[in-house]
Amino acid sequence: MTWSAAPRRPDDTALLLQAVDYALGVADGITPDLLSRPTPCQGWDLRTLLRHANESLAALLEAAGPGCVSAFPAAEEPAADPAVTFRERARQVVGAYAAAGRRHRGERVIVIADRALALSAVAGLGALEIAVHGWDISRACGTRRPIPRALAADLLTIAPLLVAEDGRHPLFAPPVTPAPAASPSDRLAAFLGRDPLA
Repeated sequence: MTWSAAPRRPDDTALLLQAVDYALGVADGITPDLLSRPTPCQGWDLRTLLRHANESLAALLEAAGPGCVSAFPAAEEPAADPAVTFRERARQVVGAYAAAGRRHRGERVIVIADRALALSAVAGLGALEIAVHGWDISRACGTRRPIPRALAADLLTIAPLLVAEDGRHPLFAPPVTPAPAASPSDRLAAFLGRDPLA
């Protein structure tokens, strides 16, 4: 008798660290003159996208630190250079989640408004968000650097669990049909409403 192994479940914290590493590599190329460039996020320029990503990174830091994420974060004074803030916060996220992994061998519960969520689930959501926004940044900068194949493939396994079909709008556009031979990066971008061929 042959036993088939259960599908491997990616480690959410490892995915987050890989996503941040990818996004940091892409963000290294941002210069002030690129901040007004359009992004794949409809109606957003690179400055707006970075401000949004910076809010996401701040929420990830709250989750790894105090363990309580505000549903309505306090408004921040816009950074003169949001790319600098993005790189600083992304590095802080790496340190915070590496430390949280060492401290909490079991599953830690995070409070988000009136909900409770496991820290690993927060990390998985963060990995998806940061990776796809890294992809957006790459497009805005003109480098078109894909999400690393293994990371994109792992994120594709969890994306349908995190982005419900009836809860996509307004966070994500409807999925785009990818090319038959599309890479995992392009398939992930397409699933999240981006057109990899644009």
